[in-house]
Amino acid sequence: MTAAPATTRSPSAERAENRRWLKEQMNPYFFIAMKDEPEALAILTRELGMLRRNRRILLADREKSLIMAVVNQAGTLYDTLRRIPEREISYAMIAHSDDPIPGLAQNLEIQRFEFDRRSNEEILAGQEVEVPAAIRRKVTTAVRTYYPDMDLADLDRLLRILWLNNENYVRISPPRRVAQVLRLFQEGNRRGGLYLDVEEMEQSTAGNESRVFFAVGNPPQKDFLLQVMEVFKRLELGVNRAYCLTISNGVHPYFLGTFYVRHHGGRVLERGSEFFCRLERELSNTQLLATSSHAYREFVITGSMSGDEATLANAFIAFCHSNLAHNQPDRFGLDDVRGAFLSHPEIALQLATLFRARFDPAIADRDAAYEQALAETRREVAGYNTGHRYLDEVRRTIFRACLSFITHTLKTNFFVLEKQALAFRLDPAYLTELSSDFTADLPPVMPFRITYFFSRYGFGYHIGFSDIARGGWRTVICRTADDLVTNANTLFRENFVLAHTQHLKNKDIYEGGSKLVVLLDASDLKAKERELETWRLYKLQYGITGAFLDIFTTDRGVARHPAVIDYYREDEPIELGPDENMHDSMIETIAWLSKRRGYMLGIGIMSSKRVGINHKEYGVTSTGVVKFAEITMAELGIDIRRDPFTVKLTGGPGGDVAGNALRLLLERSPQATITLILDGTAALCDPAGADHRELGRILLKQDLDAFDPAALHPGGFMLFRTGSRREGLRELFRRVTKTDRGLVDEWISLDEFSKEYGDLVFTVPADLFIPAGGRPETIDRDNWERFLLPDGTPSARAIVEGANSFITPAARIELQKKGIIVMRDASANKCGVISSSYEIIANLLLSEEEFLEHKERYVADVLAILEKRAGDEARLILRRRREQPGLLCTEISDSLSTEINANYGRLFAFFQGRPELSLQPLYRRAILAHLPRIIAEEPRFRRRLARLPQKYLSAILAAEIGSSMVYKGDREAAFEDMIRLHLTRNFPT
Repeated sequence: MTAAPATTRSPSAERAENRRWLKEQMNPYFFIAMKDEPEALAILTRELGMLRRNRRILLADREKSLIMAVVNQAGTLYDTLRRIPEREISYAMIAHSDDPIPGLAQNLEIQRFEFDRRSNEEILAGQEVEVPAAIRRKVTTAVRTYYPDMDLADLDRLLRILWLNNENYVRISPPRRVAQVLRLFQEGNRRGGLYLDVEEMEQSTAGNESRVFFAVGNPPQKDFLLQVMEVFKRLELGVNRAYCLTISNGVHPYFLGTFYVRHHGGRVLERGSEFFCRLERELSNTQLLATSSHAYREFVITGSMSGDEATLANAFIAFCHSNLAHNQPDRFGLDDVRGAFLSHPEIALQLATLFRARFDPAIADRDAAYEQALAETRREVAGYNTGHRYLDEVRRTIFRACLSFITHTLKTNFFVLEKQALAFRLDPAYLTELSSDFTADLPPVMPFRITYFFSRYGFGYHIGFSDIARGGWRTVICRTADDLVTNANTLFRENFVLAHTQHLKNKDIYEGGSKLVVLLDASDLKAKERELETWRLYKLQYGITGAFLDIFTTDRGVARHPAVIDYYREDEPIELGPDENMHDSMIETIAWLSKRRGYMLGIGIMSSKRVGINHKEYGVTSTGVVKFAEITMAELGIDIRRDPFTVKLTGGPGGDVAGNALRLLLERSPQATITLILDGTAALCDPAGADHRELGRILLKQDLDAFDPAALHPGGFMLFRTGSRREGLRELFRRVTKTDRGLVDEWISLDEFSKEYGDLVFTVPADLFIPAGGRPETIDRDNWERFLLPDGTPSARAIVEGANSFITPAARIELQKKGIIVMRDASANKCGVISSSYEIIANLLLSEEEFLEHKERYVADVLAILEKRAGDEARLILRRRREQPGLLCTEISDSLSTEINANYGRLFAFFQGRPELSLQPLYRRAILAHLPRIIAEEPRFRRRLARLPQKYLSAILAAEIGSSMVYKGDREAAFEDMIRLHLTRNFPT
């Protein structure tokens, strides 16, 4: 309808005309949703005509709300979203008129935003809150009427969460609207935090209008709503109305959006249609594609690439950079690799076409399409030439690396819609195609598998050295752009080395070594945004877990998800463990997801805090460290259970390894004089020995800065890293010394503190040094000589490495040349991973209830195994050292690992080829010998051996036989037996 010019009407007549127009043009729900804002509606009714002269009218602008009426044109919503801190939005409503504003060619747009998010703590604290009975009844009736498929058992919990987050929304919304949101919330939970659906609006006045539901658990924090609206715009879907809630579920935020859309060209948005599938892909891709990325800004916004093509380009960039830069960072830095793809998007799209031809399940004749695309891509890469010789060589290398990545990927979840990260399982043979220029800095061994993960907030690798592999999941948080680039440069090499070291360490168990290392990009977050960093960490880890399960959950060896094309086609038992930045809640979530998704290991995928063996509680790693120390010191003529000796440690009394090492020393070694303890909070140096009683008070409960300096002996002192103070621009640190007259406090400068604190490890003398904490590579090729005292003798006679990589390989060699016995990490602290292996056995053979019932007995059996495994290796290392004095203990350690792993590999292949042998009596005895005694002694548990997957039976046999051949074998006698058997077979009587 049209209206007469405002000058011919009175203000009251104009208001009446505006009111009538609004009622005709705005959806009735608009007035319901705005009934709690009568003043805003009054301003809109009075001032509507102002939009003929102004782009917007401010209807409300308060601390926690913003409401505007704007002339609807391209970019209006984007402009608003860019000007407000989008991460704080708790509720957003967008509404449009059906027809243009009187006197204008454009429609009316109402934008309403609320900024009143509840914290996780507030939601958790409101568990006892009751929603009014009348509201609950109406919502329940609406759910039964409109959404009968909804699980009513969870209704009260979901409704309470919604109520605690936005009570006003529940009060003013019609019951059907609340029912819609609750169903959306429930479906989002059911689908792992990502859900999309569409309903056609049967009675809509705007023809072909559809209602789109979109739920995201822990959504991207910045620009997310803006990115979602950009998807609708790019697909020519006009958003007539939108209602978006961001709530807390007590752990992280949850986005619940309802959008009423209509295609500008009249296309119908039907579930299952090609158009809807495109919308699904693009909206799902918002979880993967960062709006800050160059590919998004330069290609997606401009229409040069779809969202999933840009995501794939970003994944290509991260893979090529991390695989090429670790050995040649100057030629293949992040900017160099990114520039190659961004400067030539046509090659990026060609590579994406090749990838799609190999893995898109919708392609009928996939083999033919792939061969054709492969030939075209190879020609394009080989012929790349811009006339810039050096640059062309670099970029051809990058594109060849990407081509190798695609051709060696064996399966991926890229075409799974409900995903929050990408996974690519690779054949490690791609490393040979990169040439030695890019692998010379890696250990000269080929991994069994490499899996590459990519997400919106980071990327990383799982590298494993055997079929059944075990190793921790480490997440490195990069808080600056420099952190990100530096860590990305070295990520692949460090991951490879860690996994290989783990493989050496895992020689006594049926799992080979592996490691999952992921970088988290938090470089755009401010220091005060630590909560956002934690949410981002959970988003990354949850997404990668889902991607892992997409490709590794199998039925009869083939990936179960129909969108995963599987060229490998075998079960892959991969066990993860908690490592840096893996919180307890995520450990339990990963185990729960694995069981829910049907992964072959169930909760055994991850060492559990509840149904598991807590390393700190039982001191499993330290059990092996102290056993190694006991046997090593005996070699030096010291019985640590009876004789006096001195010991220094890094790592504090509150830590797992150092804390439990101290506990065991206090229990077993009453004559031990602990001359030095050093952790991140303090250093304690006491020539007469740290007081045992005072240590016992704080042991496994507090860090070293809680030690009372009054318990020091004369001549002892403490340096405190915590509790520093400032005098002007100088930061001062506390130093407390015990004298004959008592304690003397002084404050020293940062330089003085750093020098003295850093020197203690090197200069304090002791019989035994146990590095059980501290930074890797503290002692290296450049500073190892500082470990020698002024007279040239070492400051410790023996070193037993409780911490990983505290001493570099080069430094170990030099220290051993000076007469120090060094027991390296892969041997001395191996018992932690052995214990975790037996957690998985428990998960496979016992129910949760049975494990908890028999836990103490089971753990006692495991501790006995750990003592034996550590003792067997320590004694063998020292025996071979005596037999061949020229060999270093670390060399012997490496050779033992290599020898056992070689046995394991050959035996595993043998038993895989002869599966009928595994449960025959002779071989069954070997399996039972490997397991905790409770399994062998309890008939009901012993009978369950047949439940173990065949690969596990083969692996257990290979591990037990392969290690016992080395630990218990007599090489001369074995050689003689081999000769006798050969003669018997080939020279019969």
